[in-house]
Amino acid sequence: MNPRKKVDLKLIIIGALGVGKTSLLHQYVHKTFYEDYQTTLGASILSKIIILDDTTLKLQIWDTGGQERFRSMVSTFYKGSDGCILAFDVTDLESFEALDTWRGDVLAKTIPVEPSYPMVVLGNKIDLADRQVPQEVAQGWCKEKDIPYFEVSAKNDINVVQAFEMLASRALSRYRSILENYLTDSIKLSPEDQSRSKCC
Repeated sequence: MNPRKKVDLKLIIIGALGVGKTSLLHQYVHKTFYEDYQTTLGASILSKIIILDDTTLKLQIWDTGGQERFRSMVSTFYKGSDGCILAFDVTDLESFEALDTWRGDVLAKTIPVEPSYPMVVLGNKIDLADRQVPQEVAQGWCKEKDIPYFEVSAKNDINVVQAFEMLASRALSRYRSILENYLTDSIKLSPEDQSRSKCC
C-alpha cells in the first residue's frame, strides 16, 4: 500500500474511572498533559493522522467514560471499532481487576472477532510511587490472553506513542486481512461456471 492510500481506523480506549484514559489520549494526540481533566461523560473523539507501513492512517480514537452508570451506553461505541486499548492504573488494584470485565464487554460487542480483534493493555501512572499492581502480575495476565502489555506514563510521556502505534499496526493488519478475504470471496470463479457459459 502506498501513502496516498488512506485507511480510516476507529480505536477505542476503555478502562475504569480515573485510570488516565483522557490523559493518555491527549499525550498521544497533542503532546500535552494536564493534571485535571473532567470526567468523560459518554465518549469524546480525537483524530490523528500517522503514516505506518507506507500507509496513511487516520486514527479516530474514542475516549470513553469509565463510570459504571455509563457502561451500557459506552459499550455502544465499541461497534465498528478496529482495535482497543485497555487501560488501568498501576496504583489502583481494582482498576486492574476490572480489566476482565472490560475485555469481556468489548469482545461481546465486536462480532465477528475473527481475525482476532486487536487489543493492547496499558498500565498507566508508572511515575507514581505507591504502586499496587506488580509489573509481573500485569504481564502474566496479558501473556495468558496473548495481549501486548505496556507500562506507561501519560504525565512523563513514557511508551505512549509506542503503545498506540502498536495497536494501530495490529488494527491495520486485521483490516488488510479482512479486505483480502472479502475481495477473494467476491471474485472466485469455479470451473463449472466457465464451462456453462459456452456461447450459442
